[in-house]
Amino acid sequence: MTERSAKLVFWVGTVASLALFLALTLDTHRHFDALTHADRLDEAVVTGKRAFERHNCNDCHTILGFGGYYAPDLTRAYTRVGEETIRARLERPELVLASSWRKMPQQHVPAAEVTALVAFLRWVSAIENNEWPPQDSENRWKASTRRLIAGAALSPGAALVQQENCLACHALGDNVARVAPRLEWIGTRRDVAWIAAYVADPQRLAPGTSMPAYDALPAAQRQAIAEFIVSLAPNRGREP
Repeated sequence: MTERSAKLVFWVGTVASLALFLALTLDTHRHFDALTHADRLDEAVVTGKRAFERHNCNDCHTILGFGGYYAPDLTRAYTRVGEETIRARLERPELVLASSWRKMPQQHVPAAEVTALVAFLRWVSAIENNEWPPQDSENRWKASTRRLIAGAALSPGAALVQQENCLACHALGDNVARVAPRLEWIGTRRDVAWIAAYVADPQRLAPGTSMPAYDALPAAQRQAIAEFIVSLAPNRGREP
């Protein structure tokens, strides 16, 4: 290759890469309002953002790729842990994180600011950013769940039932029923769609039930649990 051809390859590659980068950047900006759900930016979200900055949360936490790496990333915090956990950690960090090696300072955040911070983190969690950060991707399984699937030859749904402690309340196989219906019995009476919706929001379908919501689980994983329970239908267990 001559010096002339080498320079040609360099400049063509550089200009083409720059043009592609600029085109993708322009396309992203064209869709920015839709990707960030700008229509949901209300006063509570703005107030929460200001409180986030005022309390220097970015010194320890990362959000949307920016910030410190001492504490967990907050981009998908609302999806990952839910409103109640966020409130508890803001209001009583010294108690909630007492057993954790990470420590969060008690900043005595006023109740109104706690509500605003929750609104801000809810809005951030909904931003469509190509599943960033990857550890919170809906297509990613917990490491412990992956180990169960690999080590015990369990189906994804069965591994999730074990991982999420469903058998602490429900009976399955030779296990004795506890406070909730036997899983085989549920599988004979409900379809996949109903069970998946129930796992996400039990109170909506059965007001007063003692079952907690698993809305932090990705939809695909709730679907896997539902499919596993329905697959138990031929093994009709006794009614609760």
